[in-house]
Amino acid sequence: MMEAYSADRSLPAKIRRRAVRLYERRPARVQLHRPMLSISFDDAPQTAAHAGAAVLAEKGIKGTFFISAGLCGREGPMGVNATAEEVQALAEAGHEIACHTWSHLDCGQADADAAEAEVERNGAALRAMGLPAVTTFAYPYGDVAFPTKRRLSRRYDLLRALHHGLVETGADLNQCPAVGIEGPQGEATAASWLAKAQARRAWLILYTHDVAEQASPWGCTPGALGRLIDAAQAANFDIVTVADGCRRIGAKA
Repeated sequence: MMEAYSADRSLPAKIRRRAVRLYERRPARVQLHRPMLSISFDDAPQTAAHAGAAVLAEKGIKGTFFISAGLCGREGPMGVNATAEEVQALAEAGHEIACHTWSHLDCGQADADAAEAEVERNGAALRAMGLPAVTTFAYPYGDVAFPTKRRLSRRYDLLRALHHGLVETGADLNQCPAVGIEGPQGEATAASWLAKAQARRAWLILYTHDVAEQASPWGCTPGALGRLIDAAQAANFDIVTVADGCRRIGAKA
């Protein structure tokens, strides 16, 4: 596998990441009768498109796949990414295909013009696959700079980041919290946030990358994914795609 790119983790970058959460906010208004859950996959390695999608199909639910079309079929840190044909098959199965920039651009480092060009190119590539226009977005590496957040926030109903939290009243739809199912503690961490979402009748967005018995540090096993879905279904969660969640709370760009 190729070496993973590492986003800037310096102290100034950490301060900027905190500060940008206070900028260009679009607070959500959330009133749910039952807690809500979305399962999302970033980059869509082939294991997510096959093993991950198989778990969802077994449980009778749909997920959201944040796709960087420029990576389709290419080797990545989590293995080979889904091909265009595999992305089309996911859409045909009823899953949401969403935007993750064309090349998995670090939106914390790129200027707004470059980021906008990337999402335009990615959208055109997805349309060329015969897919509908995308309405949701995930920042690669969970990072974004101030001008880029402003520019991209006008284009999508929800823009997902990586910091932990729930989508409830006051949450920023332009830099939405999510919880990763990744690493040795990923399942336990996600389960703890499921309990919080249930108690607060909030919307929890989970994300992962590859889905394999020997998962990368950014992925999870099929068993972990299945157990989390089982727990959500037992707790009477509505399990929806990110786009469907936006519709349920009335989120529009």
